[in-house]
Amino acid sequence: MVNILSVVIGAGFGLIGAVFRSWFTARRQDCRWLREQKLMKAGVGFNTAVVQLIDYLRESRLSDDGAGANELAGRMQEAGSALYLLCADDTVDLADALARRVWSSRPGEGRDDRRAEHRETEHLLRRFTHVLRYAIART
Repeated sequence: MVNILSVVIGAGFGLIGAVFRSWFTARRQDCRWLREQKLMKAGVGFNTAVVQLIDYLRESRLSDDGAGANELAGRMQEAGSALYLLCADDTVDLADALARRVWSSRPGEGRDDRRAEHRETEHLLRRFTHVLRYAIART
């Protein structure tokens, strides 16, 4: 009788351990999925704002960026803030470089140097997207 009782108690502890382990694993996976979704949303928002701002600046070709550029810059900064909280330093540094690059270059049609600046900005955007993709895959 004592042997059966000890086997039942051991099996009960094993079952309780398995239940808690599966619960903790599911919780950890849910947290990882939620972080991945937040990172993806921030990355998409940042990329979208950067592309729209590049297009806006290319279209306007004005020294005064106007209200439209300010709104796009605000969206880019908001998404960038989320990236700063969620990403590693290399991704954040690349996002900063991209934001600075967008503001410093004024791509236009007609001058070779401006077209080269625009190509470099697009190259930096592609590099950022690649790094962000890798960051999302790492989570």
